Amino acid sequence: METNSLDWRYTVMPAVFTWLKESKSGSIEIDLDATQNYASGILKVKGKGGSKMGGLVGSGTLGENSYLTSEQRLSLLKALSEVAKEYNVPLISGAAAENKEDIVKIVEGLATVGVDTVMIMPPKTKALPSDEEMYAYYELAEATARGAGVTMMPYNNPDAAGYHALSTDLLLRIAMLPNVTALKISTIDVSIIETMMLANKNLNVLAGVDTVTVHAGLAGASGGITGVGCIFPKASVTMQEYVSNGEWAKANKISQAMNSISYLDAKPLLLEYLKFAFGIHHNDINGGLRTFGKKLTKQQMDDVRARYTLAKERLEALGF
Repeated sequence: METNSLDWRYTVMPAVFTWLKESKSGSIEIDLDATQNYASGILKVKGKGGSKMGGLVGSGTLGENSYLTSEQRLSLLKALSEVAKEYNVPLISGAAAENKEDIVKIVEGLATVGVDTVMIMPPKTKALPSDEEMYAYYELAEATARGAGVTMMPYNNPDAAGYHALSTDLLLRIAMLPNVTALKISTIDVSIIETMMLANKNLNVLAGVDTVTVHAGLAGASGGITGVGCIFPKASVTMQEYVSNGEWAKANKISQAMNSISYLDAKPLLLEYLKFAFGIHHNDINGGLRTFGKKLTKQQMDDVRARYTLAKERLEALGF
């Protein structure tokens, strides 16, 4: 089966939130209609230069991935695939497992519901695997994805998610697997990106932390995957436009305006923080943006609210 040919350069993609609702029985379940509608709303937005989001990331960290059953995850992604197809963008989904056998099953399942690219995290083991064990895990995931007709994006995210870090040498080696279209690097240490680009200038690297969009671009990143861009999509797309065009001063103004809330994107509670901010942004009185995650304290909620308000005011001053 032929795989997708995806060009990830010069684009930003939203890692969308999953809306929830209370069922008739009183349990909390996914609100597929609301999730589709808001994802569609984000993909409609254009930057000041006319570009749009270049993809759709579903069931990631911000999409409650860690709290969903396999059945919930697949139904969510199937619904989001309809939105992705409507806007002619690829659908990306995260995937993590404890061993090679489980990652094969997950990748095969994702391919059946319209996912175009699987974003593979390191194995979820307590003990740190050796580089050879890590490579074997990714090698099998890549072969499985290729056989299923989807592409792969290795995902290095030790900062917030707590997954094992992939060494630069290992990332460069994994990047050479035939069906790898990009690497997602979620870290505030952009020197990792620069080191890899110096070793292989043809890499497509996507930054995964909103605070470093500009610096990652300077280091050679092709684009990014954004959480804050779900809240302020026009500003996020425009910032990437400026980065792609080398208009660093303009890009930095937007980055500085959003920095109060982007800061939360690199924290262990990024799901809870950013989803609460998104709820404020949408005046979510019905609780659709509640989370299966941890309950925030009043102090944490007050902090998020203050950070959101500051970012909103600063962006409005810039015309967003």
